Amino acid sequence: MATTDQTVSGVPGRYANALFELAKENNSIEAVGAQLADFQAAIAGSEDLQRMVRSPVFKTEDQQAAVEAIAAKGKIGGIALNFLKLVAKNRRLPAISEMIKVYQSLMATEKGETLAEVTSAEKLSAAHVKDLKAALKSSLGRDVQLSTRVDAAILGGLIVKVGSRMIDNSLKTKLDNLKIAMKGTA
Repeated sequence: MATTDQTVSGVPGRYANALFELAKENNSIEAVGAQLADFQAAIAGSEDLQRMVRSPVFKTEDQQAAVEAIAAKGKIGGIALNFLKLVAKNRRLPAISEMIKVYQSLMATEKGETLAEVTSAEKLSAAHVKDLKAALKSSLGRDVQLSTRVDAAILGGLIVKVGSRMIDNSLKTKLDNLKIAMKGTA
């Protein structure tokens, strides 16, 4: 069972694991995962939605209505919609992003893949993503499911997270380390 994975802990882990087991029983792991990814993308694309998800000021009914509106627009239904409505009803929306991340990790483990997060200063091209997946696959010995995000604050380079390991090869970190080294010589 997937619960042996270290990523399944706390509230997000319990919710994600329960959803994963339900989706597995209904042979809809991939469909639920895709719908959750669509929901996450909708939130990431709107500051108002991010505020609504994080803020305890909004009433449960308002959060549920927002979830249903996002679901209707994104064609999210069935198990995924019921899960999102339950999360809103239980006032757990601030943890939804982490729940989705844990679900994706469980999904990757089920498929024999490893989940990796890559942060770059600019959007990676399809060729770069393909090369990065190949490099990670040769290093880890298994297929890699890659999620990318852009953070201009790192200036350049990449930050790669695989499980609890992180490789920070960003220009910002290198400059910070150089600054610390220069202080030591002065």
